[in-house]
This record gives sequence, structure tokens and C-alpha cells, in this order.
Amino acid sequence: MNRLTRIAVKIGSNVLTRRDGTLDITRMSALVDQVAALHKAGTEVILVSSGAVASGRSELCPAKRLDSVEQRQLFSAVGQAKLINRYYELFREHKIAVGQVLTMKESFGTRRHYLNQKSCMTVMLENGVIPIVNENDTIAVSELMFTDNDELSGLIATMMDAQALIILSNIDGIYDGPPSDPGSAVITEIAHDRDLSDCIQASKSSFGRGGMLTKTNIARKVAAEGITVIIANGKRDNILNDIVDNENARLTAPADSQPATPLPHPDLLYTRFVASPQPVSSVKKWIAHSEGFAKGRLHLNPQAAQILASSRVASILPVGITRIEGDFERDDLVRIIAPDGTPIGVGKANCDAAQAREAMGKHGKKPVVHYDYLYIE
Repeated sequence: MNRLTRIAVKIGSNVLTRRDGTLDITRMSALVDQVAALHKAGTEVILVSSGAVASGRSELCPAKRLDSVEQRQLFSAVGQAKLINRYYELFREHKIAVGQVLTMKESFGTRRHYLNQKSCMTVMLENGVIPIVNENDTIAVSELMFTDNDELSGLIATMMDAQALIILSNIDGIYDGPPSDPGSAVITEIAHDRDLSDCIQASKSSFGRGGMLTKTNIARKVAAEGITVIIANGKRDNILNDIVDNENARLTAPADSQPATPLPHPDLLYTRFVASPQPVSSVKKWIAHSEGFAKGRLHLNPQAAQILASSRVASILPVGITRIEGDFERDDLVRIIAPDGTPIGVGKANCDAAQAREAMGKHGKKPVVHYDYLYIE
């Protein structure tokens, strides 16, 4: 591979909206121009776009006080129509077709629904259509909603086997201190083992639901699955094209080049989460992002937990299970729990809860979770 051929781009609410919640058409148009240029150059782009709720909020003045879920349902119903229509018109100027994909967290909970969504977007890309993805807030309720569109974009990037996920926010990346502090600087590259606990702020954005803590957690998980993740400022001119130029330069550079091949845009500020060199199977990618749908919990003994923590390829056998919680069926997801109660992974059950309890602690039985369907965190 010597260039990016498929990327996911998440555009945050604070990039697309002005302070009063109205759509920033100038910024939106500039981003569409950049995506169109990438598309015409042969890079498939999947857009995950916020902005529907903020857009709808600017259009309406509710007759009575609404709770938070009612507000999201009402504002998104009006705002999503406005948002996708604007995208349609802007991309049409470039003679590019777009398609709306509205999804919910539940749609990632079963392998069948997951693959249906993947098939839909694959067909769109094969026919030159840019998918524009957003959460269907009109029918989502709080406990079943994504943390925010950062979480959704991570799921989409892994599901669609993107080579990079670019998260556009309203700041230049992850800082080594408070962004408002003049002494703070953007961390340009983050390896898997870097501790960021002293850097991340827990504050959230004005219109979105997530903050840098959410972005960092999602970025780490996606990067661990072999996808480069970039957090950048979507309000900077030509940001997408410049980032892709830099990443393509990295991909085409000889592995042993010394000195390092210069980047086309060396002064461009953004944070880059380094992708793991070991790819993860598509099934394990789905499992990794679906822990919220686990129907049960398998508690392991110390020996079993130690084996899973090692580099050995191992399934979860009944002999290593000490306790089983929940009433799950075959193919349901289950949480894997260490002896101290710490969650250490997620897997797809190879049998139902009754069969697992019957075999628990016994030798010579089939795996309750096979290695091919096991994701260790």
C-alpha cells in the first residue's frame, strides 16, 4: 500500500455550526470541496457528520419545556433533513452523489445487523456514492445512544476497514496541558503505551456530547485495531487534503529512509495515534466495539486469566471458569472477567448459559468462547 484508498472522516458539531447553532455554510462548503477533491483523486471517503441537533435547534422554539431526549428527537428530526439536504446540494455541484445512513447503537449489537450495514455502505462506495452517517436521534433513547459521534465514527472506521480515521474538532489536537494555557503544546504523535492521564481534559463541547477524553479513548481502541487515527482542527483551511498528503508521504517513504522523508506539510498541527502493526480480524473488530451488548459475564480463575494476558493463542475453556452471570444464548456476546473483578475482554459465546454452567470447571469440554471470537483488551 502506498497511499490511502479509504478513510473515515468525522466532522464535529462545533466545526459545522456557529455559536448560535446555525449551520456554518462557508465551513461546510469548504469541507465538501476537500472531500470532493479526495474522492476525485481516488480516495473513498465515509463521512460521519454531526450537526443535525444543533441545526434543528436553530430552527425551532418549542411550545413547552422538553426533556433532553425529547429535545434531541425533535431537533434532530428537523435538523437532519436540513443537514443532508445541504450536503446533497453542495456535493451535487461537484457531480458527486451522496447517501444518508442513519444508524443506532442497537444496529451494531448483532453480527447480522453489523454486516447488513457494512454491505449497504460497501455498495454505495462501489458505485461512487459518499455515505454520510449519523446517529438516528429521532428514535434513540439515552441508554441506547452512542457516547457521541466519535464513538460512532470509530465503529464505522473499523467496520468499513478504513486505513485512517480523521476526527475533525475545533482544536488542533491533544495538548500536553489545558488548551487555553499558552504553555501547552499539541502532541503530534501518540504511541500505544503513552500515558495521557495528565493531559486530557474532561470538558465537553458546546453542541456535542463528547470531549477530548472520549476522543482519546476511541482513538486508542481504533489505533490498536490497525487504523491510524488523527485528531485535527476542522476550521483550518484545506485541513483534510493536507493531512492526507502527509499520511500518503509516510506510506510511500522507504521503511529504512534516513534521514526521514520530509512531509509535504511539516508545520501542520494535528495529533496522530500510531496504528498497531498487527491487524485485527473483522470479527474481532466488531466484538471489540460491542461490549455494551454483552448478555453475560464469565469469571476466570487466575491461571486462565494469566494465559489470556500472555502472547499465547488461547480459547476460554470451561475448566478455567469459576462463575457465570447472565442468561445468554449461543452467539451472544459475553464479558470476560479477571479474578479481581476487572473486565479483560469480550467474546462470542459458543453455547448458551445453561450449557456453560453444566461444563464449568470440567476438563475435556469444548471452548465456551473460541479464540477466533475473543477480543482481549
